[in-house]
Amino acid sequence: MGYIKGAFGVKGWVKVQPSTEYTDSLLDYSQWRLVQGNDVMMATLLNGHVANGELHVKFEQIQDRDSAALLRGYTIYIPREQFAEPDENEFYWTDLMGMQVHNRDNACLGEVINIMETGAHDVLVVKGEFGEKLIPFVSQFIDDVNELTQTITVDWGVDY
Repeated sequence: MGYIKGAFGVKGWVKVQPSTEYTDSLLDYSQWRLVQGNDVMMATLLNGHVANGELHVKFEQIQDRDSAALLRGYTIYIPREQFAEPDENEFYWTDLMGMQVHNRDNACLGEVINIMETGAHDVLVVKGEFGEKLIPFVSQFIDDVNELTQTITVDWGVDY
């Protein structure tokens, strides 16, 4: 969901680089899982705001700049049980990652290894036997997303 860029101020605030659609989306979640290597900690969000396009947050457990500075580089995860249910035909990127992509001829194009935001629409990055494919995640090309079987069916040729 993002990472901690460093300390902000002297009272334990941190600067966050979110990888969410909206800069302040992470403020909707009260518990954050912070991970760096084998070090994992749960942090309780006390306060937060956006200033000059940058997200600043204060955790209940962090009281000073030195403690905040130690969080630099931690990756932010939100426990799945806190996610809101997506609307019909909407998906969290994390749910699409790793899905197998097949075309209408049942040829396996590969696995979703990344998703790019282009502004107009999201694009699946699929890697497999036929190389890397960039498939727009729009109804014109996406026939079905089956979360149960972890497959996506697309209208996309192996030679595109």
